[in-house]
Amino acid sequence: MTKHFSKWVSKQNISETELSNALSELQDDIFEANLGGCIYKKRIRFEGQGKSGSGRTIICYRKEDRAIFIHGFSKNEKANLSKKELNIFKELSKILLRLSTSEIKIAVENGDFIEVKS
Repeated sequence: MTKHFSKWVSKQNISETELSNALSELQDDIFEANLGGCIYKKRIRFEGQGKSGSGRTIICYRKEDRAIFIHGFSKNEKANLSKKELNIFKELSKILLRLSTSEIKIAVENGDFIEVKS
């Protein structure tokens, strides 16, 4: 996950287990929307709530390669991404998918990315 997303996760008190479950479901092709450009929308549950009224995550995902949580929002904040936001995330996805394994490792070591344990 990105540092930006990690701050949102902490603020919303979302468990690493919930994030790991979301990634497992995504790998099993269980998601709310494929937004194109390797960008997926996936629901996650806030502590003590069901998925339908909780959070939405935006994940840069390429099957059998990588999954990076890049953005989160609660359903009561907004219903969906704007076209501008979606285009920005698609451009970010292109950059993230070009990163080599060693570049990702450096980003984790520097604290720019935080690994979600499965």
